[in-house]
Amino acid sequence: MKKLTSREENYSEWYNELVLNAGLAEHSAVRGCMVIKPYGYAIWEKIQAQLDKMFKETGHENAYFPLFVPKSLFEAEEKNAEGFAKECAIVTHYRLKNDPENKGKLIVDPAAKLEEELVVRPTSEAIIWNTYKNWIQSYRDLPILINQWANVVRWEMRTRLFLRTAEFLWQEGHTAHATHEEAMEETRRMLDVYAEFAESFMAMPVIKGYKTENERFAGADETLCIEAMMQDGKALQAGTSHFLGQNFAKAFDVKFANSEGKLDYVWATSWGVSTRLMGALIMTHSDNNGLVLPPKLAPIQVVIVPIYRNDDEFARVNEAGERIRKDLLAKGISVKFDNRDTHKPGWKFNEYELKGVPVRIAIGPRDLENNQVELARRDLLTKETVSMENLSGHILNLLQEIQDNLCKKALDFRTKNTVKADDYESFKARLDEGCFVLAHWDGSGETEELIKDETKATIRCIPFDSDAEKGTCIRTGKPSQRRVLFARAY
Repeated sequence: MKKLTSREENYSEWYNELVLNAGLAEHSAVRGCMVIKPYGYAIWEKIQAQLDKMFKETGHENAYFPLFVPKSLFEAEEKNAEGFAKECAIVTHYRLKNDPENKGKLIVDPAAKLEEELVVRPTSEAIIWNTYKNWIQSYRDLPILINQWANVVRWEMRTRLFLRTAEFLWQEGHTAHATHEEAMEETRRMLDVYAEFAESFMAMPVIKGYKTENERFAGADETLCIEAMMQDGKALQAGTSHFLGQNFAKAFDVKFANSEGKLDYVWATSWGVSTRLMGALIMTHSDNNGLVLPPKLAPIQVVIVPIYRNDDEFARVNEAGERIRKDLLAKGISVKFDNRDTHKPGWKFNEYELKGVPVRIAIGPRDLENNQVELARRDLLTKETVSMENLSGHILNLLQEIQDNLCKKALDFRTKNTVKADDYESFKARLDEGCFVLAHWDGSGETEELIKDETKATIRCIPFDSDAEKGTCIRTGKPSQRRVLFARAY
């Protein structure tokens, strides 16, 4: 098994090799698109299942809307259309025909031109709000709390598996409300759901905050986000929640009669996370040996590997391994008993280490005699010998310990690498070291773009918990009321 390029040597290569070698995804025949392989999709399914549960606990229902958006609908909300225009894929024809000049080849049938071009959805606000117009007449029809699990297409020129692909999987929530206050409350509630998921299930601490006007979602009055630090010190936007105001309601003429009988435009939100979370999961925890997965999202939480030399030893070890497997399953633990005779134990150890299985059990004839097994922890790369008595209870505790340890390790790393800077030279120096930098900014979009052009750093967010603190902008020297969070980002 080929050794991975180390993170220290080349972080980008390490990431790409890990995604491929761990069997998470691979490049497809379509430029910029990926095939998510079974092991990678199993992780996504766990992410999806937990988030879906959390959405439903907050009153949301799932629905599905078309992949195609008529161009006239897409153009209705101007800021949204302008924001996504450069990334759109367009359908113009609906049929192919045989090429009379080149047998066996197909060409677009010019007679099959669509009356109206269709945009392949980069996001679904347009098609959804055109639909909501038919659903909403009265305040009694509100709120509408809808989530959609779907794929979207954004024609990215520079792609990287999971982090930025032309097509990706995501969920997008779209809600409609009677008041400004209800919509803002929903925007914040869903950001909190994302933050709870990131920290409690991904073991990935995040910073919650507001996006600047330059960084807001196209068509939003306010964008809230969660930002996470990867192991190279770069930021990754892990989720966004948008307060859309009445912009889409006005664009699609979605009005309702309020409790006083007066007509008003509906207030809206949208929010989403994508398979980009897979990249975040990899880069938050993994090491030079492969994936490190938090137990709550690991497709296999425990793998059992038998060690034997002959058929008699195999029979005895196999019986014990099967007994342990059933006991762990009964406790709700995801477990695999790898008793294949086609691969040696050492190969299996390396394979499951690469795939990030949190706990590995090795059991051989001597272990049976001593009523014990060897447990290996993936997060610490440590081993211990434990009794078979109450083994499942011990492993339950160990899985939670691993989950907590990964979150603490990531938080300690972020804390150590989050610094303040009060002048431009130290600001640039700390960015080069791979830090999140809290610094003063004068509040103008022009200064924000200037800093981005000169340093490749963006304002990731204005943190919710940032206190008012008068200072001067690191770039212009103009007055500033608080520090904002700068970082280079994926």
